[in-house]
Amino acid sequence: MKIIVPMAGRGSRLRPHTLTVPKPLIPIAGKPIVQRLVEDIAKVAGEEIEEVAFIIGDFGPEIEKSLLQIAEKLGAKGSIYYQNEPLGTAHAIKCAEQSMSGNIVIAFADTLFRADFVLDKNSDGVIWVKSVEDPSAFGVVKLDNYGFITDFVEKPKSFVSDLAIIGIYYFNSAEKLMDEINYLMDNDIKNGGEYQLTSALENLRAKGAKFTLGKVNDWMDCGNKNATVETNSKILAYEQEAMSHFPASAQIENSLIIPPCFIGENVKISNSKVGPGVSLGNNTVVINSNIENSLIQENTKINHGNLSNSMIGNSAQYFGVAREISLGDYSVLDFLSK
Repeated sequence: MKIIVPMAGRGSRLRPHTLTVPKPLIPIAGKPIVQRLVEDIAKVAGEEIEEVAFIIGDFGPEIEKSLLQIAEKLGAKGSIYYQNEPLGTAHAIKCAEQSMSGNIVIAFADTLFRADFVLDKNSDGVIWVKSVEDPSAFGVVKLDNYGFITDFVEKPKSFVSDLAIIGIYYFNSAEKLMDEINYLMDNDIKNGGEYQLTSALENLRAKGAKFTLGKVNDWMDCGNKNATVETNSKILAYEQEAMSHFPASAQIENSLIIPPCFIGENVKISNSKVGPGVSLGNNTVVINSNIENSLIQENTKINHGNLSNSMIGNSAQYFGVAREISLGDYSVLDFLSK
């Protein structure tokens, strides 16, 4: 099986944190979003992953190297493709046409999930969904009495279903999907000015393809700062047992750690209270502070911070008192200097 990951967007709603790092590579509880995504898909797939293909923008060689390493950790081949124009979800997949063969999972890298279903590889495709309170904000699916999908509806104005598409899809034939995507592009068939994957899905369904549901238990967004901080807290809670052991290189002095928390390598904490729901990246220093429900990345220093629902990037410095902040990489915020 292959995993295809379109991730060319930088994530403008998560700025300033995505000014230096693409959103899918922002660490959540010590691990990049996209790494968590492909690992969780591999668990549900229940089989060896042959290849992970990443569809990116101009992210640079260091980012590409990091992505290839994520594939290697799964024991898979890593491939890099480029989407140089934002022409839609179907267009993004077209960019990886060279890897589109056999059975595949397509996963858009701005979401995480928890699921305990078994992937039905006998169906033509599986659309991963989650029940939501307000379906009007999402693409949803309609079902027949046998549980097969009869329609894909984008942001319905009146209620048709509460099963929202979360952006992960299984296909037992990538070739058939590519035939439909090529048809859309050859005939310039757009929806909202872009070539959409849902248009290809509808064409497949109309030709007799049977799509079933993969219903997830939790769907976690990383679209903006608040959502990302909440997702970090959720992942920490899900993995609380694994997070209970801190690395030997961490130095914790005269401090209280309230689980669940992620503490990275060479973290130093003194005279502070940290947790619950806090991630501290490698080499970060926390002094005389109180931090809860926050996501702090690597090589950052916090002194006299009183932080909640906050997100601080890499190599930043924060000195002072606040309740909620969003501070990007290499930034300095100092309330203590005169």
